[in-house]
Amino acid sequence: QVQLVESGGGLVQPGGSLRLSCAASESIFSFNVMAWYRQAPGKERELVATMTNRGTTNYEDSVKGRFTISRDNGKTMYLQMNSLKPEDTAVYYCNFRRMYSGFWGQGTLVTVST
Repeated sequence: QVQLVESGGGLVQPGGSLRLSCAASESIFSFNVMAWYRQAPGKERELVATMTNRGTTNYEDSVKGRFTISRDNGKTMYLQMNSLKPEDTAVYYCNFRRMYSGFWGQGTLVTVST
Protein backbone atom coordinates (compact mmCIF):
# COMPACT_ATOMS: atom_id res chain seq x y z
CA GLN A 1 0.00 0.00 0.00
CA VAL A 2 1.39 3.39 -1.01
CA GLN A 3 1.72 5.90 1.81
CA LEU A 4 1.75 9.66 1.31
CA VAL A 5 2.70 12.06 4.08
CA GLU A 6 2.16 15.81 3.76
CA SER A 7 4.01 18.41 5.77
CA GLY A 8 4.71 22.12 5.75
CA GLY A 9 1.34 23.57 6.66
CA GLY A 10 0.85 26.21 9.29
CA LEU A 11 -0.28 29.73 10.06
CA VAL A 12 0.93 32.50 7.76
CA GLN A 13 -0.01 36.12 7.27
CA PRO A 14 -1.61 37.33 4.05
CA GLY A 15 1.08 37.88 1.45
CA GLY A 16 3.32 35.28 3.00
CA SER A 17 4.67 32.00 1.64
CA LEU A 18 4.67 28.34 2.56
CA ARG A 19 6.08 25.23 0.93
CA LEU A 20 4.16 22.00 1.30
CA SER A 21 5.80 18.62 0.85
CA CYS A 22 4.31 15.24 0.07
CA ALA A 23 6.60 12.30 0.70
CA ALA A 24 5.70 8.99 -0.93
CA SER A 25 6.71 5.52 0.20
CA GLU A 26 7.95 4.71 -3.30
CA SER A 27 9.36 6.50 -6.32
CA ILE A 28 7.11 9.25 -7.59
CA PHE A 29 7.97 8.21 -11.14
CA SER A 30 5.84 5.10 -10.68
CA PHE A 31 2.75 7.32 -10.79
CA ASN A 32 1.07 8.83 -13.85
CA VAL A 33 -0.27 11.98 -12.23
CA MET A 34 0.47 13.80 -8.99
CA ALA A 35 -1.81 16.48 -7.64
CA TRP A 36 -2.58 18.84 -4.82
CA TYR A 37 -6.16 19.34 -3.68
CA ARG A 38 -7.59 21.52 -0.93
CA GLN A 39 -10.73 21.59 1.11
CA ALA A 40 -11.84 24.75 2.84
CA PRO A 41 -14.28 24.65 5.78
CA GLY A 42 -17.78 23.97 4.56
CA LYS A 43 -16.68 23.50 0.95
CA GLU A 44 -16.01 20.59 -1.34
CA ARG A 45 -12.50 19.40 -2.06
CA GLU A 46 -11.08 21.14 -5.12
CA LEU A 47 -8.15 20.50 -7.42
CA VAL A 48 -5.33 23.01 -7.04
CA ALA A 49 -2.49 21.78 -9.24
CA THR A 50 -1.37 18.72 -11.18
CA MET A 51 1.85 17.36 -12.61
CA THR A 52 2.18 14.40 -14.96
CA ASN A 53 5.12 12.02 -14.81
CA ARG A 54 6.46 13.85 -17.86
CA GLY A 55 6.46 17.10 -15.93
CA THR A 56 3.45 18.81 -17.49
CA THR A 57 1.72 21.07 -14.98
CA ASN A 58 -1.71 22.65 -14.68
CA TYR A 59 -3.19 25.01 -12.11
CA GLU A 60 -6.59 26.10 -10.91
CA ASP A 61 -7.21 29.65 -12.08
CA SER A 62 -7.16 31.27 -8.64
CA VAL A 63 -3.63 30.03 -7.88
CA LYS A 64 -1.98 30.60 -11.25
CA GLY A 65 1.12 32.74 -10.89
CA ARG A 66 1.19 32.22 -7.12
CA PHE A 67 1.55 28.46 -6.61
CA THR A 68 4.13 26.15 -8.15
CA ILE A 69 4.00 22.36 -8.15
CA SER A 70 7.32 20.56 -8.42
CA ARG A 71 9.07 17.31 -7.55
CA ASP A 72 12.48 15.99 -6.73
CA ASN A 73 14.14 12.97 -8.32
CA GLY A 74 13.03 10.60 -5.63
CA LYS A 75 9.89 10.38 -3.58
CA THR A 76 8.75 13.93 -2.86
CA MET A 77 6.38 16.41 -4.46
CA TYR A 78 6.11 20.04 -3.44
CA LEU A 79 3.71 22.95 -3.60
CA GLN A 80 5.32 26.36 -3.27
CA MET A 81 2.67 28.86 -2.28
CA ASN A 82 3.42 32.58 -2.54
CA SER A 83 1.29 35.69 -2.07
CA LEU A 84 -1.08 33.74 0.11
CA LYS A 85 -4.60 35.04 0.64
CA PRO A 86 -7.14 34.32 3.38
CA GLU A 87 -9.20 32.41 0.82
CA ASP A 88 -6.31 29.94 0.46
CA THR A 89 -7.07 28.69 3.96
CA ALA A 90 -7.82 24.98 3.72
CA VAL A 91 -6.58 21.50 4.41
CA TYR A 92 -4.25 20.59 1.55
CA TYR A 93 -4.04 17.00 0.35
CA CYS A 94 -1.68 15.32 -2.07
CA ASN A 95 -2.97 12.68 -4.45
CA PHE A 96 -0.96 10.28 -6.59
CA ARG A 97 -2.59 8.24 -9.35
CA ARG A 98 -1.62 5.43 -11.65
CA MET A 99 -3.69 3.05 -13.69
CA TYR A 100 -6.57 1.72 -11.58
CA SER A 101 -5.27 3.20 -8.32
CA GLY A 102 -5.26 6.48 -6.46
CA PHE A 103 -3.71 7.38 -3.13
CA TRP A 104 -4.28 10.24 -0.67
CA GLY A 105 -2.25 11.78 2.08
CA GLN A 106 -3.74 12.70 5.43
CA GLY A 107 -3.75 16.43 4.75
CA THR A 108 -1.96 19.44 6.16
CA LEU A 109 -3.73 22.58 7.36
CA VAL A 110 -2.84 25.95 5.90
CA THR A 111 -4.28 29.00 7.65
CA VAL A 112 -3.81 32.44 6.14
CA SER A 113 -4.75 35.08 8.67
CA THR A 114 -3.57 38.14 10.54
